[in-house]
Amino acid sequence: MKPATISNLEDRTSEDTHTGAIRSVQAADLNLPETALRELWSPMYLERLARTYWRFLTRVTLGLVRVRYSQSGRSLVLLAPALRLITFAAPEYEMELGHGVVRWRIIRGMLVARRGRGGGGHLQIDVRRLADESPGSARLHVEVEVAGFYPAIAFGLGRRVYGATQSRIHVLITHGFLRSLARLDLAESRIGRFAGSEDATDSSAR
Repeated sequence: MKPATISNLEDRTSEDTHTGAIRSVQAADLNLPETALRELWSPMYLERLARTYWRFLTRVTLGLVRVRYSQSGRSLVLLAPALRLITFAAPEYEMELGHGVVRWRIIRGMLVARRGRGGGGHLQIDVRRLADESPGSARLHVEVEVAGFYPAIAFGLGRRVYGATQSRIHVLITHGFLRSLARLDLAESRIGRFAGSEDATDSSAR
């Protein structure tokens, strides 16, 4: 089987000049064998892709940032449970033929300014199938988006400080995550919401 590859890595980060909300999108194309895509395209593997993102975040920070799971949401913590960087609501899933999304609403946290708390912003992973380049091959466009995010650093210390620190680190980590997808090594879900599901067009997986 041919190995998977990553191409067209990109970054689009912008600020709403009226509200100060940040939108940051990192994206890449994942080129893989058609047979591998058929095995992976299901709600269960969308859930595993989400878990892979959190696993990568923990590994790349050498365990300093950890993910605490519950049925009601996820929290990124810095070493201790009390140091919650960002708390998210439980993931929302959308799955249809050729397109899947997993989304976490941003609730609160040390990295979230007061005006950004309550679920207005979100983090999401969007996967969309593209036209095949050659027989036996498939292409997926993968986007990791943070939108409607009000960073506490930007509002407290200034936009330049945020851009040089948290924003830059986020882009580097997310690009690393996208590159890692070429290994097709998806982590097992901690929650297992769709364990055993093989319906690749389950648009009700929300």
